[in-house]
Amino acid sequence: MPEHSQQLTLNDVSFEVGGKPLVHRVNLSLSSNGATAIMGFNGAGKSLLLKLMHGIVQPSAGTVLWGGQTSTAEHKLAQAMVFQKPVLLRRSVKANMDFVLKQRRRPDTTLRQHLLEQVDLLPKLRQPARLLSGGEQQRLALARALACKPAVLFLDEATASLDPASTAIIERIVAKEAQNGTKVIFITHDAAQAARLAQDIVFMDAGKVAEYSNANTFFTQPTSAAAQAYLSGQLYVEHNDVGRSEIKPSDIGQNQITHSAPMDTLGEN
Repeated sequence: MPEHSQQLTLNDVSFEVGGKPLVHRVNLSLSSNGATAIMGFNGAGKSLLLKLMHGIVQPSAGTVLWGGQTSTAEHKLAQAMVFQKPVLLRRSVKANMDFVLKQRRRPDTTLRQHLLEQVDLLPKLRQPARLLSGGEQQRLALARALACKPAVLFLDEATASLDPASTAIIERIVAKEAQNGTKVIFITHDAAQAARLAQDIVFMDAGKVAEYSNANTFFTQPTSAAAQAYLSGQLYVEHNDVGRSEIKPSDIGQNQITHSAPMDTLGEN
């Protein structure tokens, strides 16, 4: 996908369930390279916004554009997503990788070996994936996503609750991907991690974008009351008509969900 097609624009994007707005009139234009962090309190709408960007969930109103165009099959094939809880096949590490490579018509054993070496899982090539530790499973999920050679990589709290060693490996790879031209959009509650990895910050509060700025400005001079409270460790409650985005799969109708091709999107429940 050409770099200009990695330019993500959201125009008045909203999502509601039963008349209750969970994401409300989001307007954003993200750069086509580097890493963008999405931050905010629990229930602010971060994961839902990420899924709207990726096209897993369709907006109730507004448009999501890639390079000025609505998302096409070509755009979706150039994207991959890693969830907080990895979904693995009940097969070996090798078979998990081979499945993705076959789906993407890249039966390349050299690429498989390289990616597993990157995430420090090559010695466990034939081990059942579900017997890996939590950190190892997430590293495998990242390797599978990278096997798609994505132009855009989405990460939904991919290092939450992981051991420091796995977190360091994932951060190193994500930073390298961003430096090499992959657009990375990730959710994190870890301000230090966002400062290490991100060039810009989207701060969500109660379904709205409360603030969008470069990382240095956000961490040194946040302008919104919500971001100021978040960074200082204070509680913050804003009373408005936009609800928190705690939703169950049953709340979202089938007509609002798009099942896309990337491996780490499949089976997400």
